[in-house]
Amino acid sequence: MKSKPATKVQQYIEEACDTIKDLLISKNKKYGNSALEPVRIFSSLDQSEQLCVRIDDKLSRIQKGAGLLASDEDVVNDLIGYLVLLKISQRMSKEENWDGTDIDHAWNTGVSTVSFNGTDTVASMFPERY
Repeated sequence: MKSKPATKVQQYIEEACDTIKDLLISKNKKYGNSALEPVRIFSSLDQSEQLCVRIDDKLSRIQKGAGLLASDEDVVNDLIGYLVLLKISQRMSKEENWDGTDIDHAWNTGVSTVSFNGTDTVASMFPERY
């Protein structure tokens, strides 16, 4: 049985994380793995770079919208959600040299490596980040 957090702050941390988890799982069920498996119609950026663009856009809106951050909890939740997805994308890229295709199949079948653009790894394509 899971023990309760020892302090009120720890309880708030747990609740905030649960809210983001629920948001991400709900959106994943509704839209699939669109953030981690982009269709690449207009952009050929890998999934991590596309998530960084979304994060930049969200931060730009926050910067330009006076008081937006304080008045709109959805903006904060979206930003945290994008950061969590970026963390997942980076983890998947490092662990599997993942090319962004068919995550669930690879996960469910135990595939441990998937090529990234043939033979390149994320680290070789973006050395400044790794």
